[in-house]
Amino acid sequence: MRHGRFALTAAVGTGALALSALVLAPAAGAVEPQEASIAFDCGSFGSGTAALKATQNGTAATIAVSTSAITAPLDVGAGAVRSTLTLTRNGSGTTTFTGNSNPAIPAGSPVSTGPLNGTVASGDRLAASSLRIVVFGITVTCTATSAQTPGPFVF
Repeated sequence: MRHGRFALTAAVGTGALALSALVLAPAAGAVEPQEASIAFDCGSFGSGTAALKATQNGTAATIAVSTSAITAPLDVGAGAVRSTLTLTRNGSGTTTFTGNSNPAIPAGSPVSTGPLNGTVASGDRLAASSLRIVVFGITVTCTATSAQTPGPFVF
């Protein structure tokens, strides 16, 4: 009986060590920062800032965009905005995040779009450079006029 209790105690101790290692381990695939902002010029459609929110799950990543640079001319239904966010990758190349997921947007309200989907590799540093939005067949292209702050997303 004494041997059985020792085995049980050892098993519980090992399990507790494994659990504490999981709790203390950094989140795999966490993106930093999770939120950033950038200024966009959208030509005759306006200019303003955009809030970017990034998430990551392995090599899959999403970025949601909300910008005061563009306002909805009419009520826009959920899922009616097609968007492409272009980002510089590691300072030289580019990558795109795309999607047509958006909440319903009342007329006169800032445009929100996302999550936009993309693929990342460990260590990728991504900073937004342009945003293309298509609403009611009208394409709006916005170009970044400031650096992304507090800095690029690091995956």
